[in-house]
Amino acid sequence: MAAERTTITLGGKGSSFSSSSVYKIASGVATVRIDSSAIERFSTKPLPLIKRTSFGIPQGLTTEETRASLAVLLNKLLLSNSGSVRSALPVKILEILNSKVETFELWDEIEVTEGENVVLEKSCSSLVGVCSVIDHKSTALSQIVDSVAALSCEAAKGDVSSFNSLDSGDGFGYKDAISVAGDLKVLLNGSKAVGKVEVEEVSKIPRIHGKFREVVRGVHSDARVELNSGVKGGKTGSGNSAVGEALGTTLLGLCMSVKSLGECSFLRGKLCAESIGDESVRKVVLEKSCVEYEKLKSGYKSALVEEDQCRFAHKLNECLGIVWRIVGLEAAAAFFVLGGGDKSGDAADKEEAKSDKKKKKNDKKAVLGKGTSVVIQFIKERLVSDGGDQVEQILSLYNPESDCFDYLLAKVKEIVESNENRRLPKLPKGTRDFAKEQMIVREKAFSIIQNVFKKHGATALDTPVFELRETLMGKYGEDSKLIYDIADQLLDGMLEICGVPAEKFRTICSSIDKLDKQTFEQVKKEMVEEKGLSSEIADRIGGFVKEKGAPMELLTKLRQEGSEFLANSSSKEALDELTTETQVLVSVMEDNKLGEAAELASMLWEADINAEYLVTKRQTKHFDRAKSSGIPWMVVVGKNELSGGVVTLKKVVEGSKEEVKDVPRDSFVAELLKRL
Repeated sequence: MAAERTTITLGGKGSSFSSSSVYKIASGVATVRIDSSAIERFSTKPLPLIKRTSFGIPQGLTTEETRASLAVLLNKLLLSNSGSVRSALPVKILEILNSKVETFELWDEIEVTEGENVVLEKSCSSLVGVCSVIDHKSTALSQIVDSVAALSCEAAKGDVSSFNSLDSGDGFGYKDAISVAGDLKVLLNGSKAVGKVEVEEVSKIPRIHGKFREVVRGVHSDARVELNSGVKGGKTGSGNSAVGEALGTTLLGLCMSVKSLGECSFLRGKLCAESIGDESVRKVVLEKSCVEYEKLKSGYKSALVEEDQCRFAHKLNECLGIVWRIVGLEAAAAFFVLGGGDKSGDAADKEEAKSDKKKKKNDKKAVLGKGTSVVIQFIKERLVSDGGDQVEQILSLYNPESDCFDYLLAKVKEIVESNENRRLPKLPKGTRDFAKEQMIVREKAFSIIQNVFKKHGATALDTPVFELRETLMGKYGEDSKLIYDIADQLLDGMLEICGVPAEKFRTICSSIDKLDKQTFEQVKKEMVEEKGLSSEIADRIGGFVKEKGAPMELLTKLRQEGSEFLANSSSKEALDELTTETQVLVSVMEDNKLGEAAELASMLWEADINAEYLVTKRQTKHFDRAKSSGIPWMVVVGKNELSGGVVTLKKVVEGSKEEVKDVPRDSFVAELLKRL
C-alpha cells in the first residue's frame, strides 16, 4: 500500500517555506493547500488583464524541477503585497500541483493582472525552485557520503591516523574538515578493518567532504532566504534585481565541489572494486563506475558553459544525480569487499561460493566499526540474494527518492549523534594546545598578572577542569597511573609516616577514599585482608583519618611543633602549599579610614610583600580573618597608632606573643622584611 501523502500549507501568517517542503511537493509525496488567511487577502476587484504566453517556466526542465518551480511561484504570489493578485492564478497552480498528471499546460497563453505579471517576471521562481531541489539533495548527500567513505576506509585497509592531525589546537584549523574527521572516527570506532596503508583517496576525505559541507550550507542559506522573500519594487520588481546572479554564484561553488566529491568517491570506489573477489561483480561495479564518472566530467563541462542561470542549475542538478550514483557504487564496492555480498547464478557459481565459504571459515573475520557495521547490516537486510542485480539493488538504497533512503539517512545521523560522547580523544571545546614559543609568552604574562593579584591579597577561583575521581576509577581502575588525585601529596606524607610501602600508596589511598561511605573497621579489613597491610600500620592510619574538625583547626594541629607531618618532607611541602599567599594583613581598627589602609598596603606592595587590608572597629574580625586565612603577620592601626604616626606589628601564630609596638610608619616595612 502506498504511503498517504502529507499536506503542506502555504500562505499562513508567520509560516516559512523550506527546500525540504519544495522537494516533497516536487516529487509528489505531498499535496498543497492555501491557508484561509491568504485566500482572504486576494483581490476581489475587477482588474485590467494582460496576456502572457506562459507561466515563465522554461522548457527542458524535468517534471520534478517544473513542479518545484510552480511551488515556488505559488508561494511568491501568496507573499506578494501588491494588492493585485486574484485567487484565479494561485488556484490554477494549486490544481496542477495536486493533480497526478505529469504533463502540464504551462506554455499556453494566460491572462494575468499587472501585479501578477511582476511576480511571474521578477520572482526567479524556476531558478529558486531548482535551487531548492539541489539544496535538499545535496544536504542529504553531505550527511550520507561520510558513512560510505568510512566503508571504503575499511575495505581499502586505509590508514586513518591523519584524521587526528587536522585540529592543531591553535584556532586556525579547518572547522568542517575537523568535523568530518570526527564523524568518520565515530563511524569507525572500534574497527579492526582499517590498516596502515597510506591511501591518498582516504587522506583527502576530510577536506573534500568538509568543503562540500561548507558550500552546501551556503546554498541552504540562500535558498531559505529566497523561498521566503516576496517580490519587492512595485511594477518593476527592482527590489529583486541580481537574485539570479547571486544564486548562480553560490551554485557555481557547489558545482565545483560536487565535481571534486564525485571524483574522490569514484577513485575510492574503483580502489575498492579492484579487491572484489567475484570477478563478475568486480567487472559490473568497475564498468558502471567508469560510465558514471565520464557522465560527471561531461556534465560538469556542459554546466560551466551555460550562461542562463536556470539552465546552469538544471545541469548542476543532473551532475548531483550522477554523483549520487557514484557514491552508491562506492558503497556497493566496499560492501562486497567487506564480505557482504552473496553469490548467485548457475551451478558453477554456487560451487565456487561454497568453496569460498569454506576458506573464509578459517579466516579471522575483520571487526568493523560500530557505525559501519550498522550500515553493512542495513544493506544485507535489504538485498535479494536470488536473482536480480545486487549492484543495482544497492544503488536503489542510495537513491534519495527510494522508500528505504530516509531510514538509512536517519540511521547514519543516529550513529553520529548518539556516539558524540564516545568520539576518540580530541581537544574539548574551549581548550587548545600551545606551542613552546607561545607558552613562554603566556607564562610570563600570567606570572605578572598572578603576582599583582597575590600581592593585593587576591585568592584564586577556577572552574572544574578535572574529571571526578570516581568516574575515572570506573574507567581505568584504582591503580592506574593515569589518575592523579590533587590530595595525594598530603596523603602520601601521612602514609609514609604510618609505614605504608611506597608501592601501596595509590591502592591504600583508594581504600581511604571509601571512608565517606564505610566505617573505618570495614576499610581496615580491606587494607589488611585484601591489600596486605599489617594491622598495626592500618591502626596508625586510623589515628590520622579519624581526626575531625574545621579545616583550619586541623591544619593548625598538623603544624604544631613536634608534629610528625612537619618532620616528613612530602607532607611538610603539602602543608606549606595550603588555604593563602598573603603575608601581611593591614588591620585598621577605626571606621572610615579606608585611605589610611590603602596607603599602608601600597607601601607593602611596593616592597613586593603580599598584603591585604581590612577596615572595621570590630577587633575580633581582624584576628579571625588572619587566623582563618593563615596570614602570619598583622599591621595593627588603632586610635593611638593613628594619633602617634606609628603601627603595631603582631605575629599571628597560636601560642606566640611576639609583638612590636610603636614602629614608625616610615620604617615598618623594613622591620617586617627582617621578620618575614
